[in-house]
Amino acid sequence: MIPKIKPPSGPSNGEPAGPWGKPPAEQPPHQPAAPQPEAGRRRWLGRSSLVSMLFAIMIVGLWGSRAYQDLSSPSAWAYWKDLYFSPSLTSSVVRIEIGGRSVRALAIKGEIGAAAASWFRDRLDEAKLVPGDLVLMSSPGGRLDQAMIIGEVIRSRGLTTMVGTADADGRLRASYCASACVFAYAGGKVREAFPGSALGVHQFRTEAPKGADAGRDIVADTQKTTGMILEYMTRMGVSPAILQAMSTTRDIRWLKEKEAFDLNLATDRYAAN
Repeated sequence: MIPKIKPPSGPSNGEPAGPWGKPPAEQPPHQPAAPQPEAGRRRWLGRSSLVSMLFAIMIVGLWGSRAYQDLSSPSAWAYWKDLYFSPSLTSSVVRIEIGGRSVRALAIKGEIGAAAASWFRDRLDEAKLVPGDLVLMSSPGGRLDQAMIIGEVIRSRGLTTMVGTADADGRLRASYCASACVFAYAGGKVREAFPGSALGVHQFRTEAPKGADAGRDIVADTQKTTGMILEYMTRMGVSPAILQAMSTTRDIRWLKEKEAFDLNLATDRYAAN
């Protein structure tokens, strides 16, 4: 049985109704509505942007504060100054005769500063030295840790070390290498003894930096430094007896050539031809 379906209600004027009642009256052509300002959204975006800006400022402020604290410390300032603004070492690249052959040499001169190792590595890369080439040294010493790193770099590249200076034409002159410089010199795979040049050693001791804990054990720190020196020199092939030579005085002790060879600090005598 088909159920009776009541047609949609609507005005009845005797005319038959369509399936869905009387069609709606014609509407005027659709006009697009004018865009309304999204005040709420804009207000939300404004607050979000402000929060983001404040957050970014806070992050920059925190980072800048930490960076200022780091850079304002004496050690940090000494490092950046030595690396970028006023390096304590100077360098030049020359070609000299050694052992009957012509080699390139990086001649460095000056005090070994807080960033000397990074500075030296950059100069080596620029000089493009190859194994067997020479690092010519003239220095009163400086930072022990930086000198050891320089020595490690020299050894890793198979370079020869020698104490002296050279002019632009490669003419060599005697000079000296003292204190921490001796550790950089010890890094040479071959260590040339140039006539008239001198190697100077002395006692090393650890001093507490300003503001350090009053209970700091200076003796223990000195012992650690001594152990580090012994391990480094032994690994470089220098006799452990170097510590005895160093311990005799706080002033510079200039090693005689025979002493340098006996300690295996110098390994070869310079020969131009």
